[in-house]
Amino acid sequence: MVNTTGVEPAHGGASPRVSGGALPLASLNHISVVCRSLQSSLSFYRDVLGFVQIRRPGSLNFDGAWLFNHGIGIHLLQAEDPASMPPVKTEINPKDNHISFQAESMDAVQRRLKELGIKYEHRRVEEGGLFVDQLFFHDPDGFMIEVCTCDNLPVVPLLPEGYATLGMAQPAPAPAACKRPAAAAFKTQPAPVTVTPPPAPAAQCVPAMASGGSYVGEVEASIPACAMRSCPEHACMQA
Repeated sequence: MVNTTGVEPAHGGASPRVSGGALPLASLNHISVVCRSLQSSLSFYRDVLGFVQIRRPGSLNFDGAWLFNHGIGIHLLQAEDPASMPPVKTEINPKDNHISFQAESMDAVQRRLKELGIKYEHRRVEEGGLFVDQLFFHDPDGFMIEVCTCDNLPVVPLLPEGYATLGMAQPAPAPAACKRPAAAAFKTQPAPVTVTPPPAPAAQCVPAMASGGSYVGEVEASIPACAMRSCPEHACMQA
């Protein structure tokens, strides 16, 4: 049973509306496909697409079959007058109505389609350096089937409220670029101060004193060698 809580009856025969927003839906449950041959379609969706046939309510008084896999149901309905159905489409048009399935290995899908002799068309979509591969083919009644790698593209809501609806965290806005130069750029840097050390005082030559207390410049033996080296010019010691 469908829960209609919050749905108000519309006036003037218009479609029902939900108080304060869209219909309170939970998920996609199934799609229905009217087919010329129930058995042919059952084999296709079971053997090609991997669906599993499940119990169908016995109260339904028309031919059909229910299948389920990949998180979705397929309800096949046997046409009451198959001859009145439109001709089966042979041209593959990716812009036609279709249902799409995500696949991990497109190579494996193409290889299996070739083994089964099913005609298909390959397309590739590029967006921002990301690539999505698509394979399109028909079921026995010409209904379009797509197998793709659409999960390569991120889901980006176009309106801010879309993030909350999808239960996604809205990314923080990028910080605005500052057009004013940093204040530090206007500060005047002090000129470097060079400190010049004072010149070293000139070495003074002090004649050595003899043991007797008098200055003797003529006796070299009484003058220590260090006194000679203390005077850079040695002029006073060259008497």
